[in-house]
Amino acid sequence: MIWLLIIIAVLVVLLIIYLIAAYNGLIRRRNQIENAWSQIDVQLKRRLDLIPNLVETVKGYAAHERDTLDAVINARNSAIAAPDTPHAQAQADSQLSGALRQVFALGEAYPDLKANQNVLELQEQLTTTENQISFSRQHYNSTVLDYNTSIATFPNVLLAGPFGFTRREFFDAEPEAANVPTVDLSLS
Repeated sequence: MIWLLIIIAVLVVLLIIYLIAAYNGLIRRRNQIENAWSQIDVQLKRRLDLIPNLVETVKGYAAHERDTLDAVINARNSAIAAPDTPHAQAQADSQLSGALRQVFALGEAYPDLKANQNVLELQEQLTTTENQISFSRQHYNSTVLDYNTSIATFPNVLLAGPFGFTRREFFDAEPEAANVPTVDLSLS
């Protein structure tokens, strides 16, 4: 009889240790998501900080391109005001990226602008920041996938619901990137 009680006590202790380890693992994964999101947030804010300098520099060379510059400022303001969720930030990011592409396209129409050292520096900084955003997005999505898989698999699924662990959203790619244009090269 004493052996049975010892075995039951050991099993209960092992179960408690497993539950603590599983719970701590879920907490660690959730914290990794928060850290990955903060890295995206840092890069998005860095890009937002660079945009006013770019607009001011371009203004001097392409003053009559006011609509393009206003679109960038409006996209920047929308990005600043966007809620701090992956979906809202992804939409704002997409709008801002499109507006920035239009500004960089102005360089083709204005050779002096294309050769301006300030514009080249800002363009390089923005390109670097875009690459860092892309890397941070990949890291975030990988972390979210790991977390979502962890809370959906047995036996963690038994802990996840009661302790408030819910699925997280991915930071989706730009919507226009999903719509690949069709090219018809047929001779009709």
